[in-house]
Amino acid sequence: MANNPKELPNWWVYMLKCCDGSLYTGVTTELARRVEEHNSSPRGARYTKSRRPVELVYSQVCDGRSKALVLESRIKRMSRQEKLGLIEGKGSATNEAE
Repeated sequence: MANNPKELPNWWVYMLKCCDGSLYTGVTTELARRVEEHNSSPRGARYTKSRRPVELVYSQVCDGRSKALVLESRIKRMSRQEKLGLIEGKGSATNEAE
């Protein structure tokens, strides 16, 4: 993506590990801000509010909201073992989303 301020921002697909060991997947355009919201803001997701603190364990940049939402959906359909493999770098969700 070029450094043109009029271009749309990149979208991130991310996975958080909650204090109870569960995994949460979401999308955002501002990854650091969104993780901070999950940990300390009323704007965090309902799911993560009762499972704080959360830790960012996976993130991937996507070109556009549509691709990010497709990838998020694929990850959410994965088994826990597949998600753990993705976090460890032993799996992939990108080939199917592109």
